[in-house]
Order: sequence, then structure tokens, then C-alpha cells
Amino acid sequence: MTKRQENALKTRQKLLDTAIKLIEENGLSDLNIENITGTAGCAKGTFYVYFPHKDDIIFEICRGLFERIEKRMEKMTDKNLIDRLYYYFESFIVEVERYGINICREWIRGVIDPNKAPKNMDNTKWQFDVDMLRDILTNAIKNNELKKNTPIDLLTHTIICELYGMMTCWCMSDGTFEPKEWTNKFFKIQVQPMLKDYLTENKK
Repeated sequence: MTKRQENALKTRQKLLDTAIKLIEENGLSDLNIENITGTAGCAKGTFYVYFPHKDDIIFEICRGLFERIEKRMEKMTDKNLIDRLYYYFESFIVEVERYGINICREWIRGVIDPNKAPKNMDNTKWQFDVDMLRDILTNAIKNNELKKNTPIDLLTHTIICELYGMMTCWCMSDGTFEPKEWTNKFFKIQVQPMLKDYLTENKK
């Protein structure tokens, strides 16, 4: 990678980090390109080099890290299904908390009715998460980690509903409920027992 490419990546990341900071402070509704570039110390035109529209940077904030979680999981060939799923759980909650409770609230408020979601909201995130987890479990059947009769849809929706439930409880409790603290407990109490009967003999 050339020095110019490295600088471009740093500038792009600086714009992302600045947008996250501004959303945490003021919410999504007040976010604009002038604020992002001014706070980041960049010219307004610099923004358009990396993001054609304001919605693009918001979409990446809401979606990009979760896509990278999936890619990292694909490379975890030395880990069994339980370990990979726990990584997914923990990473999901860590990223939600990393962006802060105000971003989480803004997103939930904006997409609670996906048909009326503002253009700057990722109103397909629910389906993205469902599809991602379903693919993980489906691939586990193909790799002989789960039995063929595993109820993929039931497990997928049960797990996603719990993750979204913890996220919502965090917002409703004004941060007194800590999802990361409960991730390990939930995984051991509910997810591992749910999967036990469907793990193939050589993967137990």
C-alpha cells in the first residue's frame, strides 16, 4: 500500500469516527456534511471523495462492522460452532455498545416502523442479521457440525430476538442493563442447551 493510499484510508476513517461522535452527541437528525467535515478538519469536497451522500456514511456506520464480523467468522476455521457463535454474540453486543446508547436509541426509533423509516436509517438491518445468522447455521449443517434436522429458522429467530431484546433493554433501562455483562450468561443458559441436541456426535 502506498503512502497516498494509507492517507486516504486514514481520512476516510476520520470522517467515519467524526460522524459517530456527532451522532452520539446530537443524534442522527442533526447530522450534516458540514458538521462532519468541519469537525474533522476536512474540506467539504473531501467528504464526497469517500461518500457520495450523507446516507452512505450512516449506512456504513450501521452496517459495516457487522459485515466485517461475518468475514472474520469465515476465517475462524480452527474454531468449533459454539466458539464461533459466541464470538458472534459477543461481537454483536460489543459493537452496539461501542457506538453508544444514543445511537442505538436513534436507530431503534427510526426503524421501529421500517415502512416509514427515514432515508438515513438502515431499515433492513433486522433482515440482514437474520440472514447472516441463518447462513452461519446452514453452513454448520453443510460442514457436519449440526444435524440435518436442525430447525434453522426457529434457532435463528430465537437468537436474534434475544440479541435485539438485550439491545432494547439497554436503551429502556437508561444503560443500567448492560448487554455485554449478560451475553455470556444468556449464551450458556439458553443458546448452548438449544444447540445441544442438534450438534453432531463428533462436534459435541
